Amino acid sequence: MSSRIFRPESQYRAFILSLVIFGLAYGLYKAVLDNYLAEIVSMTQFDRGVSEFFRELPGFMLVFVLALLYEFSAENIFKAGAVVMLAGMVMQSVIPASRVLVTCAVFVYSLGEHMQFGMRSTLALEYAKSGRGGAALGIQNAAYQCGTLAGYIVVAVVFGLLAGKFSLYRPMFITSSAIILAGFIITLRMTGSSRQEHTVTRFYFRRKYFKFYMLEIFYGARKQIFFTFGPYLLVLFYGAGAMAVSILFAVSAVACFVFSPVIGRIIDRFGYKIVMVMDTLILVAVCFFYGFAHHIFPMDVAFIVCCVNYVLDAVISLASMASNVYVQDLSDTPEEVKATISTGVSVNHLITILIALFGGWIWQVLGIETLFMMSAVFGLFNSAYAATVDAEKDRLA
Repeated sequence: MSSRIFRPESQYRAFILSLVIFGLAYGLYKAVLDNYLAEIVSMTQFDRGVSEFFRELPGFMLVFVLALLYEFSAENIFKAGAVVMLAGMVMQSVIPASRVLVTCAVFVYSLGEHMQFGMRSTLALEYAKSGRGGAALGIQNAAYQCGTLAGYIVVAVVFGLLAGKFSLYRPMFITSSAIILAGFIITLRMTGSSRQEHTVTRFYFRRKYFKFYMLEIFYGARKQIFFTFGPYLLVLFYGAGAMAVSILFAVSAVACFVFSPVIGRIIDRFGYKIVMVMDTLILVAVCFFYGFAHHIFPMDVAFIVCCVNYVLDAVISLASMASNVYVQDLSDTPEEVKATISTGVSVNHLITILIALFGGWIWQVLGIETLFMMSAVFGLFNSAYAATVDAEKDRLA
């Protein structure tokens, strides 16, 4: 199948295989990180917000990093990202469980991860046959997600069998380091000299896209609260172990895989404006139960309710695809679409790093209920703003 999508002379096999391997390493790392920070590093809610600030910071820095590396080929930046990821994971494997040192390791790994993320689409499109770019992007994303899902499953099995016998966190980090090294070795077979996609190396602001940038701000704020503090609430407040968290991540990944094409068809049938407005109705309920479940139900039932709502939030987050369709309607060229969406990612990261920093403080001082009600409010703002969207009028702005 891949041979019908990618050019046979390209290094697409090494590229796709490396994505599966890097996804596996990330799955192992992500599935245990929250429990490691809570149980071993003893990070408070505020500390977790600070660590997430530094984890998200490379996403905002990416446009500047890629601009500095403009003479490097996409393949070489992809390889360099693997080296930086490896450095961060090795640091995590060997350093003492100090909040400052662990946060530094999180930052380094995230920097490498974002460097690779910026090149994945570029390489997939470069290696694709003419007219098969969409299919190539789909395979690229599926390869990484399959690896990540495998990592979640491995953690669930290992912790299910061995938890309590000895600490498994450092062995997981060491294993992840070895897997990243294997992925880097495979990338050495990628000897091409593909040019970077220059739209991800600069900001692109136009007045007609103002509403899109605002939607990205509201969405970024809402998303970050769930992404950072959703799992940490389960660990810190409900005492969820690494096995339970990894199973939750796996279920969430499968649900997103199943519902992603469904959401896409809904956007095509009913329009992006209706989808952007209506998803908030579900979101408000999700946020309410996530923040107040322990006041309504017994703790064991409240934990299940929060897990269900975590998966629901992941699914309704897929509706963010609608804003990209809005950009497509506004733009005059495919190049403008790429540049605008790339800038939107940077705008999104700007608000997420601020939410990560202050979200932990809000949780610690005002309570988890306030934090998730804030998420609902950001969602309501998002819907109210989405209701004003009109591509024909906005194009003339």
